[in-house]
Amino acid sequence: MTVPSNLFPSLTYEDAPAAIDWLCTAFGFERRLVVPRPEGGVMHSELSLGPGVVMVSSPKPAAGRVARGDRQGGSFGLAVYVEDPDAHYERAVAAGAKIVQEPEDTDYGARGYMAADPEGFHWYFGNYRPGAYWDGANGA
Repeated sequence: MTVPSNLFPSLTYEDAPAAIDWLCTAFGFERRLVVPRPEGGVMHSELSLGPGVVMVSSPKPAAGRVARGDRQGGSFGLAVYVEDPDAHYERAVAAGAKIVQEPEDTDYGARGYMAADPEGFHWYFGNYRPGAYWDGANGA
């Protein structure tokens, strides 16, 4: 399998095994690799959705990797291309996802919605692919 990206987000979850299960059920990710830690939890994992890959692990305090905990808000979100944002939204709602932003159309031609996972990471799923404005002809 050739992955057409060189950017692979890595998220740290307090309960990585539960997060992996939830991401697969609610958002449709597919487990590609899960490396358990001998003492429990997940050392490393790779989940795919289409050509995109996200890595999930348990906290690694020695490396400065901690879970979000009960902090409110965040300084980033993950954006994921899906062909049919409305169908994806229905799947997420059926799995109990907390919807942060209902499906909507944007001024730049995208449609999507945002959901929070059980540990508070925000995920935007939409039919937008970055790059349409990179040539400078469309407002860049």
